[in-house]
Amino acid sequence: MRCWLKIEEMALEELMQRLNAVSQCADEIMHQDIIPLYAADIQDQLKKQFAYLSGGRGGDGCPVITFPDYPAFSEIPEKEFQNVLTYLTSIPSLRDAGIGFILVIDRRQDKWTSVKASILRIAASFPGNLQLVLVLRPTGFFHRALSDIAFRFNKDELKMKVPIIMLGSVSELQGYIDKTQLTEDLGGTLDYCHNRWLSRRTAIEGFAQKVKQTAQILQSFGTELAETELPNDVQSTSSLLATHTEKKDKMKEDIRVAVEQGDDILGSITKPVTENPDYKLNQDQLDNQTTVERLLAQLHETETAFDEFWVKHQQKLEQCLRLRNFEQNFREVKAALDIVSERLSAFTDVGNSRSHVEHILKDLANFKEKSDETVRKAKMLASERDAFIQSNHYAVDSIIPKCSELHHLCDAFTTETERRRKLLNKSLELHDLLEKSMKWCDEGIYLLASQPVDKCQSQDGAESALQEIEKFLDTGAGNKIKELNKIYEEYAHILNEDLKDHVQKVFQKQEGMEEMFQKRQVSLKKLAAKQTRPVQPVAPRPEAFVKSPCTSPGLQRENVSNSESSALRRVNYRKGKSEMTELHQSRGGSTMDDEENLAVLRQHVMNELIETERAYVEELLCVLEGYAAEMDNPLMAHLIPPELQNKKDILFGNMEEIYHFHNRIFLRELETYVEYPELVGRCFLDQMEDFQIYEKYCQNKPRSESLWRQFSDSVFFQECQRKLDHKLSLDSYLLKPVQRITKYQLLLKEMLKYSKNCEGAEDLQEALTSILGILKAVNDSMHQIAITGYDGNLNELGKLLMQGSFSVWTDHKKGHTKVKDLARFKPMQRHLFLHEKAVLFCKKREENGEGYEKAPSYSYKHSLNMAAVGITENVKGDAKKFEIWYNAREEVYIVQAPTPEVKATWVNEIRKVLTSQLQACREASQHRTLEQTQSLPLPLPASSCASPSRNHIRNTKKMEEKKADLTSLEGCGTTVAPKYPEKGKGWAKPSHSLDASEENDGWSSAEEPLNSSDAEEEGGGGAGEIKLTPGKYTVVTDYDKGVSEEFTVKSGDLVQLIREGEDGLWFVKNLSSGREGWIPANNLLMLIGNSKSAQSLSSSESGTASSNLSTSSSCSDSCNVSSTSFSDIKG
Repeated sequence: MRCWLKIEEMALEELMQRLNAVSQCADEIMHQDIIPLYAADIQDQLKKQFAYLSGGRGGDGCPVITFPDYPAFSEIPEKEFQNVLTYLTSIPSLRDAGIGFILVIDRRQDKWTSVKASILRIAASFPGNLQLVLVLRPTGFFHRALSDIAFRFNKDELKMKVPIIMLGSVSELQGYIDKTQLTEDLGGTLDYCHNRWLSRRTAIEGFAQKVKQTAQILQSFGTELAETELPNDVQSTSSLLATHTEKKDKMKEDIRVAVEQGDDILGSITKPVTENPDYKLNQDQLDNQTTVERLLAQLHETETAFDEFWVKHQQKLEQCLRLRNFEQNFREVKAALDIVSERLSAFTDVGNSRSHVEHILKDLANFKEKSDETVRKAKMLASERDAFIQSNHYAVDSIIPKCSELHHLCDAFTTETERRRKLLNKSLELHDLLEKSMKWCDEGIYLLASQPVDKCQSQDGAESALQEIEKFLDTGAGNKIKELNKIYEEYAHILNEDLKDHVQKVFQKQEGMEEMFQKRQVSLKKLAAKQTRPVQPVAPRPEAFVKSPCTSPGLQRENVSNSESSALRRVNYRKGKSEMTELHQSRGGSTMDDEENLAVLRQHVMNELIETERAYVEELLCVLEGYAAEMDNPLMAHLIPPELQNKKDILFGNMEEIYHFHNRIFLRELETYVEYPELVGRCFLDQMEDFQIYEKYCQNKPRSESLWRQFSDSVFFQECQRKLDHKLSLDSYLLKPVQRITKYQLLLKEMLKYSKNCEGAEDLQEALTSILGILKAVNDSMHQIAITGYDGNLNELGKLLMQGSFSVWTDHKKGHTKVKDLARFKPMQRHLFLHEKAVLFCKKREENGEGYEKAPSYSYKHSLNMAAVGITENVKGDAKKFEIWYNAREEVYIVQAPTPEVKATWVNEIRKVLTSQLQACREASQHRTLEQTQSLPLPLPASSCASPSRNHIRNTKKMEEKKADLTSLEGCGTTVAPKYPEKGKGWAKPSHSLDASEENDGWSSAEEPLNSSDAEEEGGGGAGEIKLTPGKYTVVTDYDKGVSEEFTVKSGDLVQLIREGEDGLWFVKNLSSGREGWIPANNLLMLIGNSKSAQSLSSSESGTASSNLSTSSSCSDSCNVSSTSFSDIKG
């Protein structure tokens, strides 16, 4: 760098010297160093032509200055006279001027007095050397004679340094000066034009000034270039180079113009010779030619000096720009290498399954593919070192270390990438071994489970089973883990705690399976060795299975934390299992084998649950990293259509939230139950609230699919799919969460099927019910969001309980007669939405399109406040109809369900809502009663319309307090009386607040008693007591006060009345929970309500009905509603 600065200083100094020499030479050529006077300055004075330099020469080459006849000669100011003489004497060369000038004074037309004055003035003012003065005296006779006489007498007065010769004619003048050197007015042949001479003289002097100014400007420009500091960034350096280049080009243009100017002047001087080769230039013209040629030579010297300096300066700027580009590229490449190195350091996970490792390897390969471009750029930049050295770059000392650093970073990145790849390949090798072992174990378990128990009772069957087992065990050589310590030693560098635990669990599973084989072999060998008479094999009856001790009354669920509960269940499980084993040993081999098969099947379902959960998590991660993250990748931004940008949340919904829940919480919890599959229901129950996130995802699914359909052909999605090596497009993976949430209920059903006599059966049933509830809520919510035209906030109506399509007839008291008549025969197709606080009537409108775009919408028509709604459960003539009436039957809606089961489900759900409202009102009333009196109820106003059986209800209340203490249901109206109400009696609830209801009886209008909804059609049925009969019934309210403390029922449970005992007690079995107990008959009447459908269910029908009631109440309807229903996508 210092060397370069020194070279630049030397180049500038040389330029300054050469340009100074040009300026001085220009002055010398034009004699400006002696007399700095230009023709342009005295142009007006020269135009008077009282004296001129014609270019003629004397015999010895003396320049001739002519003073033509000028009448106003005496009037010329002295300053002008001096300037003209000084300028004319400065034009000839110094050599010619040194010889002396010949003055020709033409006074032929003048007087002697004027001649004398002119000679005296010239003699006094002439600045140069004089050789001879020739005076043409006046031609007039008088003045001529006078001049002769006067000249003789005044000779001494006119005496000058040179002789003065008085000539009488032009011919005498030609005796002194050759005719060719005299102008035409003096009788000569010399071609002279004063205006032409003046113009040419001005041009030559202007050209000389141009040459000098150009040299001076180049001096200043060179100094400016040399003193400019080099910028530190590419843009400034590039801008500086462009600016300097622009200025240089302008300077070069000025020089070109000056050269053209000189060439034009030179051409005008030599033009006569060019036109006429015989033409001879006079001395003055030759001097002008020489002057212009010398000036052009100086101008070329100026241009050459500047060009040489510019080459060096341009080289410096270009090297500076190259350096700045290198430094900028170095910073960018180094930053990119730092980023890829940091990302590479994040590849610390060795995977928890084969698919996970393969996914990480694929990610690593994709990452390396993307990073190769960065490494290539870094290596290419580092390879520029040799080019800098060869070009003698001034900053090569700072460039070499940076190139070396880039080489080091590239090598380190490549080495680390290869190391990570080898670790993952090693992990893949380990997971292959583990999967082989697990697959071998699963095949072994399947083999044990598939061996028929009855066939193994014979000697031949036992021997055949033994051969199958031995043949299978022979396949374990290449599949099972042989020594655990060797595995730990060989894979020590990739074994983390989780992977180590996984290896240990697989090994334990392998040992457990081998132990099962050994026990089976021992049993089979004993059977094969027996030589007894053949025994007819009989398959064990299900009743013969010994129940787990956990089903005894003493083992009830405690309110403990999740971890304590899980630990307690596992202890009870082990205890029960040991007791079961002892019982099995006493029962014989067949029962033991059946229990063993059930355990194998449970384990198989558990394995499927965990493996599919892992695969699901991997698929979510793959979508989030391979698609969602790529939408934020700047390198992929050019592939994303503008309309798709910033719409990642619409396309993927809350998939990331779902992934984090399953990856961080649910999958890990599931893996803790791998050895206790029958307890996995608790895992679902603990995380049930988190499963609500699927509702948000499913609600967004229509928007997501609509967006996907618009851009499914986008190059961006195709590129992402190519990188992920997916055979299916993104929409298939966006459907995974919907498919997964529907898959759980199938797995839970399977697990419950094989765990009915185990400890966790109750939790499994509860988990299954909860999952089905979530599916129903999600399905209902997806219909709810399609409601249009409702002005209020749907969330204010409370939880959505049911939804479905019905045929509806209207029968309003206030309507026109014809409208009423027509309404009974013309049903309307309405989609009903039952909320906690209102029921909405909507009209279903099908939409055109595909997929989710074909989902229907629901136009809001009207709604009924549940506080003023009543129901009539049965409508005469149709088992699928029921009534919903409003404000004491001012508005009546006859609703026809698709099936009787759907009707029963809706009636039960509406009954629950009304019952809960009724209980809330009763509890509030009871609270106020207890504040006023401890024994008597608050007397009702005379204006209130009490139910016909109100006194009977009070008596019933006292009886219930004595027998069963059912205080939670006291005063519930006829629906909870020990006798059934009249046939078709309905339910109602006031539309006013609690305070207002006390003034108007609070339960129905004065015109319509609470239970008279069917009085018009039935004509008043019998009110006698209905006798209970064995059968299946649906519970309408919760109950936990049975004779046996462990026996409870909940609203919606299906119960079976088995037999009647003493003291009015009935032995009842809860078919939903499997528990049994004794309930008083009067309480039982309140529990099963007055629903005719509940009474009339035969044993053959009850199975279908209970199945329908235990699942989503809208399933049978929603399956045909729209493509957004879960029933369409469960597969």
